[in-house]
Formats: sequence, structure tokens, C-alpha cells
Amino acid sequence: MTGVIDASRIEAMLAQLKAVAARSQGNVAPVQAEKTAEKVDFAGLLKASLDQVNERQQTADKLGQRFVLGDDSVNLSDVMISMQKASLSFQATLQVRNKLVSAYQDIMNMQV
Repeated sequence: MTGVIDASRIEAMLAQLKAVAARSQGNVAPVQAEKTAEKVDFAGLLKASLDQVNERQQTADKLGQRFVLGDDSVNLSDVMISMQKASLSFQATLQVRNKLVSAYQDIMNMQV
């Protein structure tokens, strides 16, 4: 699956966050952690996730249309499962968006 973040990417993001936190406190030692950390393209991951949600919604729509038009190769259960997958993907995306907006607002409200 392309939308799954593996443990090495999470560890790399944590290493980057620790390095930034150390720099903000005046410590310069964790520069080595930045060099070993794998670069994670947040925009690319976000776009891939959104593309996956869009693909699931389009697949569900196409299956629904084929079922309504009387295609015998499409079962009602397949249509319902694909619609539920698309709905769950969309709801998860909305929750991630809400968390990102909340985090952004928290950061903007911090005093410097």
C-alpha cells in the first residue's frame, strides 16, 4: 500500500523534530541525527493519501453505476463494501485535516 507510513519514516520524523527542538534551545549537538534521518516529503505523502481517497471514491461510483445499469458481474455486496471503504477513507482524511488545522492554530497562538 502506498498510503502506509512505515516505522523508519516515523523514526526519521521524530529525529528531525528532536533536532529542531534541540536547536531552538541552543543545543547544536543533534546535527548528526539530522544527517542520518531519512528525508520525508510531507507534501508528497499528503498528495498520495488524497489521491488514494479520490481513487476509492471513483471506484465506488463506477461500481455503483455499473450495478444500477444492470451489469451482472457486479454484486450489491461489492458495491456496498467499496462505498464503505470510500466513506471511511474520506472520514479519516477529514479527521487528519481537523488535527492539522488544530495543530496549526495552536502553533499560531503560541507566544514567541
